Amino acid sequence: MPYEGFIVHHSRCPSINGKGFDFWVGTTGLVYAAPLLTDAQRIHICLEGDFDSRGETSVQSSSEEQLFAAGKLILELAERYQIAPLNIESHNNYCPGAFFPWNELVVYPSDGYH
Repeated sequence: MPYEGFIVHHSRCPSINGKGFDFWVGTTGLVYAAPLLTDAQRIHICLEGDFDSRGETSVQSSSEEQLFAAGKLILELAERYQIAPLNIESHNNYCPGAFFPWNELVVYPSDGYH
């Protein structure tokens, strides 16, 4: 079954609630995998933290370790499932949030970063 791309969440997303993601990337860079992929079209990756601007909670910044691990995970999954690594979308307008560091998430396989 071919996957089309990736969906990025943050852990304060109300639709997560302990499910709804395939991989969890903690602030220290540890990656946890769900036993089964949950969506037939996209792989869901949740980053621990709150990158939303609504002011309901404090905005947490990501760590270099977390972004490195997320980028490496995306590249590995892209290779395994033949997905373009740049086919990444946010879950919605509030998730992963207005302050998510998209420019710091390195997913270019040819740049030698990973």
